[in-house]
Amino acid sequence: MNEETEGAPPGHVRVRLDLSYDGKDFSGWAKQRTRRTVQGEIEDALRTVTRSSRTYELTVAGRTDAGVHARGQVAHVDLPDEVWGEHAQRLLRRLAGRLPHDVRVWRAAEAPAGFNARFSAIWRRYAYRVTDHPGGVDPLLRGHVLWHDWELDVEAMNAASAGLVGEHDFAAYCKRREGATTIRTLQRLEWERGADGIVTATVRADAFCHNMVRSLVGALLFVGDGHRPVEWPAKVLAAGVRDSAVHVVRPHGLTLEEVGYPADELLGERNRQARNKRTLGGAGGAPDGCC
Repeated sequence: MNEETEGAPPGHVRVRLDLSYDGKDFSGWAKQRTRRTVQGEIEDALRTVTRSSRTYELTVAGRTDAGVHARGQVAHVDLPDEVWGEHAQRLLRRLAGRLPHDVRVWRAAEAPAGFNARFSAIWRRYAYRVTDHPGGVDPLLRGHVLWHDWELDVEAMNAASAGLVGEHDFAAYCKRREGATTIRTLQRLEWERGADGIVTATVRADAFCHNMVRSLVGALLFVGDGHRPVEWPAKVLAAGVRDSAVHVVRPHGLTLEEVGYPADELLGERNRQARNKRTLGGAGGAPDGCC
């Protein structure tokens, strides 16, 4: 089904899927003809376990790049009434037996009216994990934590992050796409060092444009290790153009942790509102990139 559809077409049920995956061996979320992707694996599994002759297309809350992980990803799929009626009770167990071990579907349930995994979402929360331990990364965590070979000042990174929060045009931190806006509302950007020494950035926004999280992290790591002053990331943002000094960090430290939705009665309105072209100070703006 086309992801622009506001609801399931007649004779179909919209099903919400909650899922997670290890992005290491995937070429991102979006289906590609010659590469292994999360969307491709799940759609193939759905077709097999429902014994269908056609593929049921998924719509996702936020497309992730190659190598990026997800713990709290959300998608929806529109299934014919008879297919859902026959397979609803055993769908999770059958998917568990068919899917590869690096992707899991944890919940499959009929979605409330007005729900669209992409357009109804009001925020996405990512975490980026990095360690500055001189010995490197714990081998058991190496697929999910970046090693930064300089000591990091978390207080300085938080001070710099404060200048980026709010509604801005993040063109300086995004890979531009034709016809796509780079205006976003960054709701939260905070760093915390855990007892294990791992420094975690929590990044939450209404939506993200392409490379936005990894570019922000790259800029803030330069502040944390003393290569740039606290004011530098905000100055880059204000300049409004890509800065060659902003490094897009590697994807394996990034995980989509959670997607937020409004109350059920507000899903349809959010769905419609998000389809509008985003402007500074205005509503709307569906996600059109990944991180």
